[in-house]
Amino acid sequence: MQADPFNRDPTALYDRAEEVGIPGPVRLRRLTCPNASPMTFTGTQSYLIGSGPVAVVDPGPLREDHLARLLTEAGEISHILVTHSHVDHSPGARWLQERTGAEIIGYGPHGAGMTDLMRDLAETSEIGGGEGGDPAFAPDRSLADGDRIAGADWEIKALHTPGHLSNHLSFQLGDVVFTGDTVMGWATTLVSPPEGDMRAFMTSLDRLQALDARIFLPGHGHPIPDPARMIAHQRQHRQARAAQVLAALEDGPADPATLTRRIYTDVDPALLPAAQRNVLSTLIWQMEEGRIGPEEAFGAQARFRLL
Repeated sequence: MQADPFNRDPTALYDRAEEVGIPGPVRLRRLTCPNASPMTFTGTQSYLIGSGPVAVVDPGPLREDHLARLLTEAGEISHILVTHSHVDHSPGARWLQERTGAEIIGYGPHGAGMTDLMRDLAETSEIGGGEGGDPAFAPDRSLADGDRIAGADWEIKALHTPGHLSNHLSFQLGDVVFTGDTVMGWATTLVSPPEGDMRAFMTSLDRLQALDARIFLPGHGHPIPDPARMIAHQRQHRQARAAQVLAALEDGPADPATLTRRIYTDVDPALLPAAQRNVLSTLIWQMEEGRIGPEEAFGAQARFRLL
């Protein structure tokens, strides 16, 4: 079996920014936040774009040690770009703004971009979810899909890439794409409904694949030098998980917890709750595709059956 494309090297610098080292006219640096965990790998990657004034992508959590380093490394900050409103990406934005006056830019407030189905599920069922959300986040300026924003020596195109979170943006800088948590460098991402949406996630992967990017710069992990290979692996992985879910349901109706135990037999037990949310998202995706349905009322504990 071909090795997966993830780089799990745990090496990280926390005390200074690193040059990304991509040939081109725009300077790119990254600073790793020291918020390492089973869900963040070595920590959140914050990026500095340009030679000054710079744009900051994902200032990260409200950690003054990391934010102070960002401020020192950046010098003058003109824009604060946020891929999505999770607590490991967005809360530091206001701290930076208070010290620089830079505008905070994102897709929209927490919860923006949810489909009608997901919003309905959030309002009418006990679906749970919301892990790691930053409900207080609201950008000063909202970018729609395809909008452009420019600085002194750079121009970025906003791409709405929901799936991991409904208000998730990726940022395209020429043939470089900042992918946030839609595509990470060390593992697949959590897709937890209703703010997470597997059907939308698959569409976002297709969108990123069509860009023919030279490199992805993710929100966690190392730069991704072969985007096409990574996208192919991610698509294959999600399709394989869907096939596993459907195969498991051939033995009869089951709920997400039961299916998770059957499918994720080689996963760290600490990650099983996240795996169960991914299973639930896959079930909803396959329900939207007309392959399965809940036995009774839909919810996070519902038993699903093949149609």
